[in-house]
Parts: sequence; C-alpha cells; structure tokens
Amino acid sequence: MATNDTNHQHRSILLAGATGVLGRHLARALTEAGHKVTGLGRGPAAGLRADLMDRDGLLRAVDGHRFDTVIHAATALRKAPMRHRGMHATNALRTEGTAHLVEAAQTVGARRFITESMVFGYGYGDHGDHPVTEDDPFGPHGTSPELEGHLAAMRTKEHLTFETPGLEGIALRFGLFYGPGGTDALFPLLRKRQLPVPDDRGRVLPWVELTDAARAVVAAVERGRPGQAYNVADRTPLGFRAHVLCVAEQFGLPKPMTVPLWLMKPASYAHAVMSTTLRVSTAKAERELGWTPAYPSTRVGLAAMNVTAG
Repeated sequence: MATNDTNHQHRSILLAGATGVLGRHLARALTEAGHKVTGLGRGPAAGLRADLMDRDGLLRAVDGHRFDTVIHAATALRKAPMRHRGMHATNALRTEGTAHLVEAAQTVGARRFITESMVFGYGYGDHGDHPVTEDDPFGPHGTSPELEGHLAAMRTKEHLTFETPGLEGIALRFGLFYGPGGTDALFPLLRKRQLPVPDDRGRVLPWVELTDAARAVVAAVERGRPGQAYNVADRTPLGFRAHVLCVAEQFGLPKPMTVPLWLMKPASYAHAVMSTTLRVSTAKAERELGWTPAYPSTRVGLAAMNVTAG
C-alpha cells in the first residue's frame, strides 16, 4: 500500500473528455476527492468547448486559463468498434489529438499530464499464461498493417505523454471497461439477439469496472510517479463470451448466440480483440498508487451495478 502522500493536495484539473462514459466517472471521483475539475469537450455540458483535433480552436479555448494537471480521457468512439476502420478516428485522436492537448497543457502551465492508455498496447494475439507487467514491451510492431496502425497510435500517445519537456507524464493502461454507462450499451443488443460471440476456448482478457478505473486516475493524480505506466484491471481475467454471459445472467437478458470465431472475421477489429489472450499484473498500481479494485471480478461489479440500478 502506498504511503507517500506528499503529492496529495487539491489540484486544479482540466479534464479532456469529461462528458464521455469514463469522463463522467472521472469528474465525479475527482470532485469527491476535493479537486477542482473543469471539463473540456465538444458538447455543451463541457466547461470549455473545443475539439482536440482542432489545434487552433483548442488553444483559443484554454487561453488565459491555468491548471496544474491535465487528464486525457477523450474518446472518438460512440459505440464499440467492429471493423478496423472504426478505430481510425481514435488513432488520429491518440496521435494528433494528444499532441494538441500536450501543447494546451504547456499553455495552461500544467505540471502533471495523465493519459488514458490501454492493455491492448501490449499487442493483440496470444500472450499465454504469463501476466504482462509494465516492464514488458509496449507497442510491439503489429502483425498486420491494420493492427500496426492501432499499435503505432498507442505508442505515440504514450511517447507524447512521457517525453514532453516540463510535463510529469503518467499513463494508465486500462483493461476493457464495463459498468454504469458502459455495460448498458449491451442491453438492447442482447434483447434483440444481435450480439453473437464466439466460444472463448480458454482465451481471457483484462476487465475493469468504470468506478474502479476512476479511482485509479484519482490515485495517479495524487500519488503517481512521473514517467511511469500502470496496469489497471480487476483480479479476474475473463473471456469475452464469459463476460457477456455474466451480463445476460445478471440482468435477465437472453444469452448471446455462439458462433465460430472465423465467422467474426468480417468484423475485423472485434475478431482481433476476441482472438486475444491477455493477462496483466496490477502489482505496480497496488504498490505505488495504493489502488486495489473494489470489484475484483465482472460478476461482483455487475451485481453491484444491478443493485444500484434497482
């Protein structure tokens, strides 16, 4: 458990992506921790309105403001990507958008820059039984041009986070999100039986409940070490189908149809995700940030979500 509280002070935070699924959880958790949060986004609910892809508009929006911490939780996704092309806007946001936000962070005098990264940066495919740590290679060369595009964007995002002069960069490599505001998107698909999933056949992925993810960001704001990445996931890696089955069972919805993995190939990005086996170690986050998941498994997290919803 981390005991160094020297960085625990109330911060003035610019939160990019404040109106997104993760961003809403972050705004709540940071505010409850005593920090002053100003949202940055394209929607009317954001405190400062700007598009990260519009450098000049972004710099105009932040002109005259001062923040000591900037958090990059902006997303280009409005729904789960199925094909590789569905990730193109996200890749651009990870490269150009991050470069623009880093420049904005320097403009507002920020010292700390925290970015939302993800475990797929370790590579798509079979990682075996070994829990991947932050010391393992991040952003290996992709096994296809499409996967290389995604991995190159993740490499760039972390490079900008860590290598920008004057910024204390920290990256949180999250597992797949679920929970309030995220899992809800599966409900209509399950009701209409429009969510076919292949058998896991031993494949597992890291997951993290959204409020747990938000608590990890608060911990990184307060106690994260500059220049470090942290894996953030629960204690129970689970196959994609197993996760969706938990959702169906917990909320009384029809079970998804099982299909062969090869049948998912037209959904090229989903196929890459569902073909991956990946376990990650969160020992570093637990040791240095003092963070542990309140929801150690999908089943526990969904049960809590169901109680809250009820």
